[in-house]
Amino acid sequence: MAADIKPGVTFEESFALLDIRLGRIIEAEPCAATPKPTYRMLIDFGKYGRRTSYGRFTSHPLEEVVGRLVLGVLNFPPRTMGEVVSEALVLGVQYPGKDSGEATFVSPAVNAKIGSKLF
Repeated sequence: MAADIKPGVTFEESFALLDIRLGRIIEAEPCAATPKPTYRMLIDFGKYGRRTSYGRFTSHPLEEVVGRLVLGVLNFPPRTMGEVVSEALVLGVQYPGKDSGEATFVSPAVNAKIGSKLF
């Protein structure tokens, strides 16, 4: 199992470079303009602004998505996905029993402050 772990890096070489913040999804809708089924999500990151993100969280009903707290990487450059551009990467893990890439959200266990930095 240890062979599956990537080589070690320092905090300064990796995690310290990422700006991962807590946001709340304020709008979500299916998007047909991407190569695979995705949701278009408008996320409020508090004083860091609102960002549009596209992600494969489609196993979640829309009513579960809107209002959800999520973690997003804010300092990656925008990423083109088919005809759309995603402004933040929402963190997720593979949804149980679904195809690779179909995700469920990484979220805090309690209602934390919007814009908080992951550490």
